[in-house]
Amino acid sequence: MKSRAAIISLRLTVVGLGLALGLVGAAQAAAPKVLRYAFPAAETGFDPPQTNDLYSRTVEAHIFEAPYKYDYLARPFKVVPNTAAALPEVSSDFRTWTIRLQPGTLFADDPAFGGRPRELIAQDYAYTWRRFYDPANKSALASAFVEEGVLGLNVLRDAALKTGKPFDYDAEVEGLRVLDRYTLQFRFEQPRPRFLLTLADSGVVGAVAREVVEQYGDKIMANPVGTGPFRLANWRRSSLIVLERNPQYREVFFDAQPNDAAGREIAARFKGRRLPMVDRVEVAIIEESQPRWLAFLNCQFDQVTVPLEFATLAAPNGKLAPNLARQGVSLHRVLGTDFTLFYFNMDDPLVGGTQPAQVALRRAISLGTDVNREITLARRGQAIPAQSWVAPGTYGYDPAYKSVNSDYDLPRAKALLDLFGYVDRDGDGWREQPDGQALALEYASQPDSISRQFDELWKKNMDELGLRLVIKTGRWPEQLKAARAGKLMLWQLGYTANGPDVQEGLVLLYGPDSGGQNLARFRDERFDALVRQAKSLPDGPQRLALVREAQNIVSALAPHKYNVHRILTDLTQPQLLGYRRPAFARQWWHYVDIDESRRPLK
Repeated sequence: MKSRAAIISLRLTVVGLGLALGLVGAAQAAAPKVLRYAFPAAETGFDPPQTNDLYSRTVEAHIFEAPYKYDYLARPFKVVPNTAAALPEVSSDFRTWTIRLQPGTLFADDPAFGGRPRELIAQDYAYTWRRFYDPANKSALASAFVEEGVLGLNVLRDAALKTGKPFDYDAEVEGLRVLDRYTLQFRFEQPRPRFLLTLADSGVVGAVAREVVEQYGDKIMANPVGTGPFRLANWRRSSLIVLERNPQYREVFFDAQPNDAAGREIAARFKGRRLPMVDRVEVAIIEESQPRWLAFLNCQFDQVTVPLEFATLAAPNGKLAPNLARQGVSLHRVLGTDFTLFYFNMDDPLVGGTQPAQVALRRAISLGTDVNREITLARRGQAIPAQSWVAPGTYGYDPAYKSVNSDYDLPRAKALLDLFGYVDRDGDGWREQPDGQALALEYASQPDSISRQFDELWKKNMDELGLRLVIKTGRWPEQLKAARAGKLMLWQLGYTANGPDVQEGLVLLYGPDSGGQNLARFRDERFDALVRQAKSLPDGPQRLALVREAQNIVSALAPHKYNVHRILTDLTQPQLLGYRRPAFARQWWHYVDIDESRRPLK
């Protein structure tokens, strides 16, 4: 028989074990929810005026907040208040827009605020807006903001450019007024009927505090501080980006307004849940497709956009592969609101210019590019031919619209080259320029495996034309930097629409934006006039006619060769709940949940 002391000791041991198990259970219950996935290309930094790539913008959209946002589940789209208290008050002529903010929105804690909570106020949006006009920031979007025509801001920019003095952030201007602590008003030279879409882009016009910019100076790209659901916790450039829940994020609850069955199912699951639902986001940079794909198959990532090489394995005939279905993987397949293109540097003496021979060379290259072969071989059927820059889902897109851009006609391409003097004079199999000089097309590319497949296809196209193609590889951020400086002759890019309007595509060839978004450095007075007119008109037949006229100009002069609109195939692991690819906004990390109990055992 056990002694009383032994029994007490045994009871204490049992109680202690129970307490220990309870603590373990509590620790497990409190384990942070981590969303893990990868970018296929490196970011450049996290300061909106200084960045213009998809990957940096995606991170910025989760750190900074615009006054408005796109409803996560509404399709095709719906803009709703974000930090604003309500939709804007807009004058009947679309020239005056008044935005009222909701009080109580706080920036993430940062030493720049001296240890005190810092509330978002109207002045922060005014300052954020002015930063795009400051020449010191060398913003790729500067001309787009100049073209908005906010009364008085262009005068400040011009003064800074002419005098070399610092941009005056404190000067009062008629077009950007802070009416009170929470009220901001814009006034424009011309009507701006779609300005609400600009105000919904957190990756561009998300508020930044002046104290933060002045505190970090030239290190601001590594020190983003916003009011959004996450803050930057760790950054190893071109390797790893880690965001964590922003403790200062206000009470925001899941309240989407879907209009389809799939959206309603997500809304019913999460309605009323406080955002964000995950505590941490870890984004690896994996440029090669195979390791990125294998990492997803090994459950190291919760979501992946299927690399092209593996598209038919993941979704043969557009349906989820049975082996993945058995593992609980889900398929999300949509036609992207995007397009890919080759641009020609219009300042280059070989492929640029608007003389008949130069236009003929570009048009021959376009006619000699077999897009259907690209879709079949390199893209594994995951795309449709593009006719222009008008992306699916944006204003002006018509699936029945046809342009010469998509024509593949090798005999006609060769005839054009012959007619304008691009012939093989020395019998080596390669054409020379009309004046007899050597002809070599210098094409920028990246060193990853899928880029090499595209390179091989395009080289075959050019070989069939008798045009020598020299491929110069470099990492994506470096190629972008060279493109902006006008140092690349030819480069292939993909563009994803930030919003549902066609204007974004138009500005890619807008003359005053040469060296910014207009990497082709295309300049045409007729085209530029159409861009300005289209910006001021409301949607309707008159505006659509301008878009079609602009398409005709581009087809005739060929500064771009449009290739495809991509079909995007996303896969999600069973533990990732609520995922839906945003139609335009880049924000989804705070709308999803991670349920570790559903994670497959390996």
